[in-house]
Amino acid sequence: MRALMLAAGLVGILGSTPLVAANQRPSLQDSFALGSDAESLCQVESKGRDPAIGGIFDRAWVIICRDASRPIGHLYGLRGNAEAIAQRLAAIRVAEARCDAAAGEATIEDLGSVSRTDCRLNDADVGYRVYQVRRGDTVWVAEGLSGYDDALKLGLRTVVADRIVPGKIEVATTGGSDPIAFARVQAGSLDPDRALAEGYRRNNAGAYAEAAEFFGTLQQRADMDRTGEYLINEALQKSNLGQFAEADRLFAEAERIPTADRVQTRLRRNFLTLHLINQQKLDAALAELDRPVVPLTEPMRVIGGAVEIGNDVAAEINSGTASERLGTTEAGQLTPEERAIILDAQALQLRGTVYRLKGRNAEALPLLEEALRQAQSVRQGRVVSIIRLRSQILAETGAALEGSGNAAGAEQRFRESIALLEQRYPDTNVVAAARSRLAAFLVRQNRLDDALALYKAVVADVVRRGNSTTGMSNMLAPYFETLVQRAPANPALVDDFFLATQTLVRPGVADTQTQLARQLSQGAGEAASLFRQATVLQREVERSRIGLASLRNADQPNDAAITAAAAELDKLERDQAVMQAKLSAFPQYRALSTDTLSIADLRAALKPDEAYLKLAVVGQTVYGTYITPTDAAIYRLPITADQLDTQVDNLRATVSTVEDGQVFTYPFNLTLARNLYVELTGPVADKVARSKAVIFEPDGAMLRLPLALLPTDQASVDRYVARAAKPGADKFDFTGVQWLGRTARISTAVSARGFRDARRAAPSSAQKPYLGFGENAPAFTRVSLARGPNAADPCQWPLSEWNKPISAQELKTAEAALGPGSDVVTGAAFTDEAVMARPDLANYRILHFATHGFVTAPQPQCPARPALLTSFGDAQSDGLLSFKEIYDLHMDADLVLLSACDTAGRATVAATREAGVTTGGGSALDGLVRAFIGGGARSVLASHWPAPDEFQATERLIGGLFQASPGTSIGRALQAGQVKLMDDARTSHPFYWAGFVLVGDGAQPLVRMK
Repeated sequence: MRALMLAAGLVGILGSTPLVAANQRPSLQDSFALGSDAESLCQVESKGRDPAIGGIFDRAWVIICRDASRPIGHLYGLRGNAEAIAQRLAAIRVAEARCDAAAGEATIEDLGSVSRTDCRLNDADVGYRVYQVRRGDTVWVAEGLSGYDDALKLGLRTVVADRIVPGKIEVATTGGSDPIAFARVQAGSLDPDRALAEGYRRNNAGAYAEAAEFFGTLQQRADMDRTGEYLINEALQKSNLGQFAEADRLFAEAERIPTADRVQTRLRRNFLTLHLINQQKLDAALAELDRPVVPLTEPMRVIGGAVEIGNDVAAEINSGTASERLGTTEAGQLTPEERAIILDAQALQLRGTVYRLKGRNAEALPLLEEALRQAQSVRQGRVVSIIRLRSQILAETGAALEGSGNAAGAEQRFRESIALLEQRYPDTNVVAAARSRLAAFLVRQNRLDDALALYKAVVADVVRRGNSTTGMSNMLAPYFETLVQRAPANPALVDDFFLATQTLVRPGVADTQTQLARQLSQGAGEAASLFRQATVLQREVERSRIGLASLRNADQPNDAAITAAAAELDKLERDQAVMQAKLSAFPQYRALSTDTLSIADLRAALKPDEAYLKLAVVGQTVYGTYITPTDAAIYRLPITADQLDTQVDNLRATVSTVEDGQVFTYPFNLTLARNLYVELTGPVADKVARSKAVIFEPDGAMLRLPLALLPTDQASVDRYVARAAKPGADKFDFTGVQWLGRTARISTAVSARGFRDARRAAPSSAQKPYLGFGENAPAFTRVSLARGPNAADPCQWPLSEWNKPISAQELKTAEAALGPGSDVVTGAAFTDEAVMARPDLANYRILHFATHGFVTAPQPQCPARPALLTSFGDAQSDGLLSFKEIYDLHMDADLVLLSACDTAGRATVAATREAGVTTGGGSALDGLVRAFIGGGARSVLASHWPAPDEFQATERLIGGLFQASPGTSIGRALQAGQVKLMDDARTSHPFYWAGFVLVGDGAQPLVRMK
């Protein structure tokens, strides 16, 4: 079922109104960027006509800047008496600011002398400024936060001139921003028509996280007429991520909203078809396409200026881009009939795609050709927003031609598809996806040198932009396979392979990074400020590159202009390198960074006795990369991703499985574990076995299984099997087994760059040794308040989860071992609110949470919400410390211990399969652990299953950590404690000693030298 999805996140495509002919230009009455750049720091959006402000000929705009969490100002063009206008605006302004001082004078370029009034915000001691000037019969006004004075002045100059006026905006506070937060501000500030169109426009350009913010915010605006459309957009996004149960719920919710709208019925048909294709339910997809929709000849009700139209399915039905949307903010709205025609063209394309996937290429081709003809029939094809649709139809036609044996025709269509995108969306992930599809075609044509060169350029572009290839893995799959095959004869290809694997970001990681980036962009302090500046700088670099390419491709290139642009780009890239170096010192950035690392840089960070082992899942294929200071190798595992998943499930079932609410342990399947070690390490099995330290970067199923419990020696396995076969033998006695964890210190890395940056990080400056939290208060006495502000949320965990607290004994053991200055918080004092409110978390070097951890969703149709369970506080408490709240805790810890239930693994095999968590989104490594690293933890010790109470195993292991001699590294202390449990027959089963994994730099000391 997953071959198609992992081949490349299915593209859902629709578009929006207004859709325009290509030769039309935007008007200042709609929206514009200050300073003539569509990606500038500040943008102006029309507020439309508001009777409270003026009449039919009056105009009003809102100014939104990328480093502000709310609109920073307003612009007005009002006709009438200047004094009366000033009074009218003052009456509106009084709710926001107080203006006690009399108006003075100021001079603004192009405008000369203007009126200026300085005010203060009502809810904060922040300056607010008003500029006013008359030109003819119109009074022009700019007002807003004084800190954005440049934006106010430039905005006023622009609207008075009624054209884009060049200018520069300098903001003293930050000077940068997060585009996702900016998108959310816009979505909440604009009228629904414009916000919806903006969401589609961002998705069409590949800015999917920003688009998601628009659609998510729109659902909260109680616009019932459009709720169905918002729901199907969200549903398709969930489907693209493989969260099919949740997508089903959203589609069903939308279906309960009746509609007789021609466009909406077609949108629902096309989106649900895409969802079915995503699951390879091809026959069901055809049935959905056959479902009747409102005919074009019937009258229809237009919902506002609602969004319409569609694109197609991308490469291999997935184009490597999630939930494409078409849209623009340009004027020139299509008629309902035109929108419906384009949606029917998309339906033809979907039918053609299904036929192609079923091998019926001869039937697919005429459908695809008709889809293109029909789409281009609208306004002679001069509709900007269907460029993606046309591009995808061409690419799909190329695939059908290839399937029919027409290689030359296929290549021509693939290249035409790329050319269309390069004209409209240069230097974006959608272009990278289209180029990757062409490269995959070249591989199939055995033109391997051409394919490798194109693939290498695609990866270089993705790395340069700081993006990822999430959803593009099917088109990159031939690249990885070709590199592995050619690397033995050309070792330099190992570097290309390692770089490419770092661009593969699991959907779960991508979602976490998006949310953590939003948290950081809205924060305070140096890290947040630098991150906002880095976001803007990255956009400046991209714009500079696009501008330089444009100059070089001009009909009559201007050498002087090209030289100047190249010099400017070089300066920006140097500034960017400096900025990234500064940011790498901050854990909040390291937790969400997608920066890559070369093999040479990784080797420089490794110690002589260390090896770095990285897995990469590409579709059903699993690859390994092995790197030491002197060696490197890449290889393909002999098992598929699904087979690996099954083996891990079977192993975990013999370690810890939940049956009827109880945890059971069975004799460990040592033979299976040994086979898995051989399969995982392949040609480097002996080298890994001889390593003194292994840094493991897992992927796929290995996100939920510790590497330490895999045996490296067949002889020790054979001895156990022979001993266990004897009558009366203790099958739980695994003493003598040569586990990898016995001979090697094992730590886990979230990424190569994350590991390198963590190793470079300075140790904690905290003065106190230890702070522990745990043994939550049961919830049965607080049923009425136990749901906080989200009492009606159906996706909450049952209250019974709060009624089985973990004992605080291990906390007390650690407190006693670390001595004066240590503290433990339990019971009713351990609430989510109390943890977040503590101002002294950064004073402790070690933080310890002995509580349950939630990783998977409580129900299949619900989103995963990684969190730690706490006691309930007041009515606003939900009894959970979410990963976003953890990220904002401002710790300064050398180590955070999470001796919770399944914080590094998954609750149960059955629950996981039911929830469809197969993309990494169900791993705490993607949520909780990453959040703690971002919150200030240099290393995290997390558990793969419930910490055992029998034989005092957990207490002995945790206590042994803190009893290590001063200066002992975390990795060595953990290994020493695990070996003691391995050598005790009662605790030699991996359940007792292997559950904890160390994420971070295991070479750092746990207890410092005094």
